[in-house]
Amino acid sequence: MIAKIEEAQQEVQSIAEEERESYDNMPESLQDGERGQTISENADDLEGVDSDFESILDTLKEILER
Repeated sequence: MIAKIEEAQQEVQSIAEEERESYDNMPESLQDGERGQTISENADDLEGVDSDFESILDTLKEILER
């Protein structure tokens, strides 16, 4: 069970990194546009999901140690 969650977390991390790189590689004038803001928001949201996965995994590990 934990392995599957870790795999999902890694996939989310990978997509977040791709979105962040895409945003970072855009010219500054495009970063401020609608598309750039959407990409940045996507990266932020995915990084939040990654953090949520970390919390879930920590909780599951604590439960399994009982």
